[in-house]
Amino acid sequence: MSRFENVTGVILAGGRSSRMGSNKALLPYRGGRFIEAISRQLAELFREVIIVTNHPEQYAFLPFRKVRDIFPGMGPLAGIHAGLAASSGEAAFVAACDMPYLNAGLIRRLVHSSGSGCVVIPETPRGPEPLHAIYGKGCLVEIEAALHAGQKRIRSFFGQSSILTIPASEVALFDPDFTSFCNINTPQEYFRMRGVERDPVLPAAVCSAS
Repeated sequence: MSRFENVTGVILAGGRSSRMGSNKALLPYRGGRFIEAISRQLAELFREVIIVTNHPEQYAFLPFRKVRDIFPGMGPLAGIHAGLAASSGEAAFVAACDMPYLNAGLIRRLVHSSGSGCVVIPETPRGPEPLHAIYGKGCLVEIEAALHAGQKRIRSFFGQSSILTIPASEVALFDPDFTSFCNINTPQEYFRMRGVERDPVLPAAVCSAS
């Protein structure tokens, strides 16, 4: 399949990883590192991939553009803003740096709906997943206003924007176990994943335990 030209893949590689105790993006994974696996998946879908990081030197081994937060210290919302502002397309698919089970079919479904709202966000049984969503350039004014007001929550600008939610029932058609949204937050979760990754039911097991 062809890659999307007008939507950028953005990886948020910021955050303190306080529960992990080390940079999650750089954890060993399948002969490489987490961020390598995620960036490869996005590069297969998007012509442009951007990594948002305030420490670009840590990711010099990756052949993608790195951008810094324009609003440092303001959390993932600032990362979304930086990636979206730097993207050459009209929208960006934004993912966290510790989601190794991305689903190409689901991502394509989100992209194809990106003209229907400023944000296209999938739902799971746990609720909306803002770190696996499409953000349009039309959101930038609202995001900047929220950041200037000291708001760090991603949802802080949703009330001023057009939001399209993809219900969990539809997400399940692409990803029945919702493994796309599985992330690794603690050493226990990480070593559990590494210890049983040969097991085909691993992703669901790790996510249910997270």
